[in-house]
Amino acid sequence: MNVGKIAAGGLLVTGLVAGVLMYWLQVYAFYEPVAFGPGETEIRLTPLGSEQPEVIVAENVEGIDAESSPLRFRACFTTPLSQSMLTETYRIYDKPVPLNGPGWFSCYKADEIGHALETGEALAFLSETGIHPGVDRVVAVFADGRAYAWHQLQPETAEGP
Repeated sequence: MNVGKIAAGGLLVTGLVAGVLMYWLQVYAFYEPVAFGPGETEIRLTPLGSEQPEVIVAENVEGIDAESSPLRFRACFTTPLSQSMLTETYRIYDKPVPLNGPGWFSCYKADEIGHALETGEALAFLSETGIHPGVDRVVAVFADGRAYAWHQLQPETAEGP
């Protein structure tokens, strides 16, 4: 009888440790800060009539990424560029879907960005197409200059064959 209790307790402890480890791996383990600036990662948008992204003015850039998945990139920044100037110069992204980021990366809130995109408070632009195979980088810009970037599956990839 005691052997059964010990075995059950061992299974319970093993399951608990595995669950905590899995949570830590998903939320914390693989993320690293992204260095932004000339010669490093820069915020770019794709101009109308071009496939070549160009660097835009981005200040106070904060970002994270992980080698474990091309969809883990998130960035927050501000830009002095107006939404009207951006829409006249850069390509709008048709189906933006901000992906959730880890809770500890507090500047990026996917639900708030998504709501702002739905209401027109923010506009989404194509940053770079094919940043990874089948993945685009998208940038959302608010009227007050707040902006956010993330990676998402390309629309053709997301819809399937």
